[in-house]
Amino acid sequence: MMFSKCSRHLLKSGKLNSYLRRFESTLVIAEHNNEKLLPITQNTLTAAKKLGGDITVLVAGSKCGSVAEQLSKASGVAKILVADSEAFLGFTPESLTPLVLATQNQLNFTHILAGATAFGKSLLPRIAAKLDVSPAIKSIARVVPYTVTTSASNAILTLKSKDPVKVVTIRGTSFEADPLEGGSVQTEAIPAGDYKTDLSQWLSQELSKSDRPELAGAKVVISGGRGLKSGDNFKMLYELADKFNGAVGASRAAVDAGFVPNELQVGQTGKIVAP
Repeated sequence: MMFSKCSRHLLKSGKLNSYLRRFESTLVIAEHNNEKLLPITQNTLTAAKKLGGDITVLVAGSKCGSVAEQLSKASGVAKILVADSEAFLGFTPESLTPLVLATQNQLNFTHILAGATAFGKSLLPRIAAKLDVSPAIKSIARVVPYTVTTSASNAILTLKSKDPVKVVTIRGTSFEADPLEGGSVQTEAIPAGDYKTDLSQWLSQELSKSDRPELAGAKVVISGGRGLKSGDNFKMLYELADKFNGAVGASRAAVDAGFVPNELQVGQTGKIVAP
């Protein structure tokens, strides 16, 4: 009876949510290339801070110490867990899933977040399935309750999950990037485990380097479609983008026609932009 009266008092005073948030904890799965943190993780950190509670960041990779060092400057982060193993070279979901599940089983987070990129959208649904919960994909604007896009982003859906663990991918363009400053976070190495798997094998990757801003986070995007008629005509867009310090994008039709590589595709089946 005492607890019931106390709960009603907290609810009326608006303090109940604040009280409950103290018991929440969030695991943010960092996305990086083993050398630098990718910007989407900074957006995901901002979303995590809106949840309240402790924030732990998981950095999994091979020789990824510099990434943990970048994250150690973030304010509002309680701990950085580092899993350094050759098994994570290709960042395959098959190798990362056992690591995330082991971390979750040990620390019992209430939320698991990652960016709504190809990395996050391939890993987190697998994590959710293993935990027997429903994932929320491409959360925008709010994380409690979740505001997500649906029907090819033509509709916005608000969800309230009753699952014990909320597994959410964050649309980077909906949250400001965390500045990664003002903090001094301790890192903790995760003991080596057998995370190798026969389900998939990482062979190699080819990275294209550009001095232009990364497409998903660019403030200015110059985009072209099939009307340009050839890849050579995209040179005009490159020159214009350089004048504005912007990125170049393309429609699916232009990519399918072979005018430009797939990495420039913008839209539902490409990269989400918010210039």
